Amino acid sequence: MIYLPDVNIWIALTVAEHVSHEAALKWVQAASGDTIALCRVTQMGFLRLLTNARVMASDVFTADRAWRLMDQIRQNDRVVFVSEPSGLEHTWRTMTGYHQEGANFWTDTYLAAFAGATGHTLVTFDRGFRKYKNLPIQILGDPRM
Repeated sequence: MIYLPDVNIWIALTVAEHVSHEAALKWVQAASGDTIALCRVTQMGFLRLLTNARVMASDVFTADRAWRLMDQIRQNDRVVFVSEPSGLEHTWRTMTGYHQEGANFWTDTYLAAFAGATGHTLVTFDRGFRKYKNLPIQILGDPRM
């Protein structure tokens, strides 16, 4: 199976002080034989949050340090970078007609469309993803998933 972790999973996996660090580690260990994918949007969001002082407080990363961490992640044999599949924009546009609200509306809809187009299972802590029906999504900590 190929998993596509949301940015919140990547942050929780790599920041030991994150409130969901243990849950993210438990998930990645349970998926030990599976592939974990990064796409450009999750990579960019991860780098953006690591270098944001409002998110990271005194542990904020410099751009260089964030890139070094990304390089370490990409050296893991289980981690692959997945390019945008052909035709994704059409799927994404269609999905934006159904779900049109939320602070992360565009990114969340993009990731749901990406998961749907590739068949990769999107992994997140964000229960708002429940609105995307019939897509391969795993919401950690959600008793209904």
